[in-house]
Amino acid sequence: MAGHSQFKNIMHKKGAADARRSKLFSKLAKEITVAAKMGLPDPKMNSRLRLAVQNARAENMPKDNIERAIKKAAGDDTSDFVEVRYEGYGPGGTAIIVETLTDNRNRTASAVRAAFAKSGGALGETGSVSFMFDRVGEITYLAAAGSADAVMEAAIEAGADDVQSDEAGHTITCAFEATGDVSAALEERLGTPESVKIVWKPQNLVPVDEEKAETLIDLVDRLEDDDDVQAVFSNFEVSDEVMAKLTAA
Repeated sequence: MAGHSQFKNIMHKKGAADARRSKLFSKLAKEITVAAKMGLPDPKMNSRLRLAVQNARAENMPKDNIERAIKKAAGDDTSDFVEVRYEGYGPGGTAIIVETLTDNRNRTASAVRAAFAKSGGALGETGSVSFMFDRVGEITYLAAAGSADAVMEAAIEAGADDVQSDEAGHTITCAFEATGDVSAALEERLGTPESVKIVWKPQNLVPVDEEKAETLIDLVDRLEDDDDVQAVFSNFEVSDEVMAKLTAA
C-alpha cells in the first residue's frame, strides 16, 4: 500500500472520529466554494465543482452543507483563496507534497515549515520532490461495483491507465487531463464512483521502519490538522508487520 492510504487507515483508528469529520467537512466546503467561484455555480457546467460535490457526498457531507458552500461563492464573502503547493522531505528521505487553499500565504507557509521541522524533516523548493510523483486522476469504487475483471474491462474501455482491486474495492488511475472523461465513462458502466480525485502518485515507494513510520504519521497528522491544508501525499511504504504494530498501538 502507498503511504497516503496507509496513514489514513492508521489515523482513522487513532483519532477522534467526530473531530476529524468536522474538519474534513470544513475542507470539503472550502473546495466547493473555491470551485464555484472559479466557474459556474452549477456542478453540471463546472467539472471541478462536480468533483468537489461528488467527493463531499462520498464522505456523507449533508446536502445543506454542500448547498451552503456553493451559495457562499456568490455571497458577500471576500476571502480570496489561492492554491499553494509545498514540497519537502520527511524522515528516512521520504518525499512529501502538501496541497493547500489559503487566504494568507505567510501563515500557511509558517505552519507547514514548523510541522516539517518538528518531525525532523525539511521544507524544500517547489519542484524539489514532485518529480518523484505523477499527477493523475484517481477514481475509486467499492467492491460491490463489480468483479476485478469487470472493472478492468470497463476501465480499459473508458481510457484508464491502471486498475488495482482488492477486497476493499477498486482504484482506477488515469491521466490527469482525462479524469473527467474517464470518470463519466465509468459512471455509465459502473454507477457513481465512491470518489474522483486528482492525486500525486509516487513513482517508487520508500520502505520505512516502525520509528520512522510513527514520525511520518505524526507529521502528516499535524499537517492535515491545519485548516489551510487540503491534502498530503507521500512516497513511504510500511510493511505489514510494522502496520500491524502501529494499528495495535
